[in-house]
Amino acid sequence: MKKEKEKEVVVTSPMSGEDSDEKQHPSVRFSSRNTSSKYDFVKVKVWLGDNADHYYVLSRFLLSRMLTVTKIPNHVAIKIALELKKLLIDNSLLDVSQSDLEANLFKLMERRGYGEEYINRYRMMTRFHHQRVPLVILVCGTACVGKSTIATQLAQRLNLPNVLQTDMVYELLRTSTDAPLASTPVWARDFSSSEELITEFCRECRVVRKGLAGDLKKAMKDGKPIIIEGIHLDPSIYLVDDENKSPSGVHSENKEINPASVILDDNATTQIKNIDVGSSDEINGSSRILSSNEGVSTDQLDELSNSMTSMGLIGNINIPEHKSASLRELETDKTTISKAKSGPKPIIVPIVLKMAEFDHKALLEEWISARTFNDKCPDLDNEKLIANLKTIQDYLCSFTSQGLTVVNVSATTFPQTLDWLHGYLLQCIEHGIKENVTQVAAAYSM
Repeated sequence: MKKEKEKEVVVTSPMSGEDSDEKQHPSVRFSSRNTSSKYDFVKVKVWLGDNADHYYVLSRFLLSRMLTVTKIPNHVAIKIALELKKLLIDNSLLDVSQSDLEANLFKLMERRGYGEEYINRYRMMTRFHHQRVPLVILVCGTACVGKSTIATQLAQRLNLPNVLQTDMVYELLRTSTDAPLASTPVWARDFSSSEELITEFCRECRVVRKGLAGDLKKAMKDGKPIIIEGIHLDPSIYLVDDENKSPSGVHSENKEINPASVILDDNATTQIKNIDVGSSDEINGSSRILSSNEGVSTDQLDELSNSMTSMGLIGNINIPEHKSASLRELETDKTTISKAKSGPKPIIVPIVLKMAEFDHKALLEEWISARTFNDKCPDLDNEKLIANLKTIQDYLCSFTSQGLTVVNVSATTFPQTLDWLHGYLLQCIEHGIKENVTQVAAAYSM
């Protein structure tokens, strides 16, 4: 049966929240256990393409997740998604075009006070997913700064399904036959100098990077976003572009975001120079964060092992003497995160989390006291362990001149910081899309 062309529905009803929904449709009730309604049992087909030869079934859940990405609060996004489906079903519009769907959606968004700014974000993220632009978000930092929680929260806000922990990769490689990694963490070993510590840290990061090769290649090939978090992330490995030997896919602005007087608006587009991120107490609801290879289950390792068939761990790994040597070596190292010849240029966003020294030391002392590696390094006291972690943190924060964003951690402004990071990543995505458009236009003009 030929699909009839649908027209845009004029929204004449007042702003419809849960109260107005129940007045118009008394039979619609929300259970305390779920948010399903009678409208979920009716399918609405949304047709795509110039000839409307493809369609998908409208999902309130997926639509609300997409609205959340635009920074609309989750509870409002859920209401807007329900209002849209009610509007279409009540007007017997069970077959609509994508353009008609968006026209009605944007009207509902505007009626709730989420106008042009949010609509533009929605369109931008639609282009991002349509163009399949690879996105790699790196959440770096030492122990007890909330890397795992920040990564998980950002994944939820941006509707990104893939969060990969370097701790799992490290543990898998550590237990392999020809283990290239030691059982004792690098910061729990004794070194004669800070340079020797950083040299070994860089080497281990390179090994972990090779372990991530399969996942990164798949992300680049499929154009799917991925968030990588953990301590074994050396930003220099991911920032160097193979073609021009310069930082790739990130802004070149030198920025360290510090806790100071900052007013955060909804879109986070103002020139923000200072910000906080929540401490571990607020981040995970307990007194500490465990962010090493603790808690990695056998099932997780097996699952990760199945996805790492192309690790490429054969041969010796050259150990850089220091950061500049590391960068020189990386100029000849062909990584998978480089500009694809036949696809969009990947967007790489590195972020380092750090904490005020006094607060961080207190958390580290509690964290170290609960660790089992103390039995393996009896010669190192807590002060030495903390000093090693501080050395690694200083190294990670030294890449601000190459586009790295350093976010200072605080106990008081975790929600505001998440909001800022949300907006910052949206800006990075928009910037990357514009670069790809410019790149394509330049290619056609040649």
